[in-house]
Amino acid sequence: MTRKEFIKRLAYLSLAGAFPALYSWQIEPFWVEFVQRKLPVKNLPKILEGKKLMQISDLHVGNRFDWNFLIESFQKAQQFKPDFVVYTGDYVNKGTPEEQKALETVMENCVLGTSGTFGILGNHDYGENWKDIECSDSICEILKDRGITVLRNAQEEIHGLNFIGLEDLWSPNFYSLNVMSEYDSSKANIVLCHNPDACDLDIWNSYQGWILSGHTHGGQCRIPGIITPVLPVKNKKYVSGEIDLEDGRMLYINRAIGHSFQIRFMVRPEITVFTLTQT
Repeated sequence: MTRKEFIKRLAYLSLAGAFPALYSWQIEPFWVEFVQRKLPVKNLPKILEGKKLMQISDLHVGNRFDWNFLIESFQKAQQFKPDFVVYTGDYVNKGTPEEQKALETVMENCVLGTSGTFGILGNHDYGENWKDIECSDSICEILKDRGITVLRNAQEEIHGLNFIGLEDLWSPNFYSLNVMSEYDSSKANIVLCHNPDACDLDIWNSYQGWILSGHTHGGQCRIPGIITPVLPVKNKKYVSGEIDLEDGRMLYINRAIGHSFQIRFMVRPEITVFTLTQT
């Protein structure tokens, strides 16, 4: 091999090695996937058959990526004209005043359901140490100002669909047994719960139905079937997508639209568009 051929091959190898890093930094974090799937709900009123429910999770507004991407994604999401929209926590990264101000700008463009819009809080909405009640209250006010009903260990029924919202597992306000002890099994229920680890706690009062979660970001980087190196959950089977909990509960973990760090590999950001169906 001549010196010229060696340099040429070395250049090719360098480019080939640089592409995955460039892709995972500048392409995939901003390549949102609209996942469309059915959501069979027990006791769903016939009038809600075929209606659209959109889940958006983990915005993580902050300084770790260009959050204008979120606004652009919201504009795309509005084209689906969802009947219901649920936001499943972590609107900010650290909850600083600057991040809250940026969140106000982002949420001016938020997606609202034509029939109802609900939200819950995540651990990051309680500030950097996940204990800041004042921060969580401020974020709730921002969401309420944009027409989002925040469920804090509470439930609300609209058009025959009952949304049960749990506070975050790692927050000081996780008193979810209170609301779960009052749920009515004869209703069409959907639980919003940011951290899927809560599924393993004894708080569910024989609940039967769907739990919509976020928190994991799908690991952000993974090689399917081989490794998902970073998962902020105790139960490592809680990665993303649909999981049958085998007791009448079904869990869906959204991969998040935002990210804690601007890197994703084989875990595209997600907005989920469910079509409600009767069981």
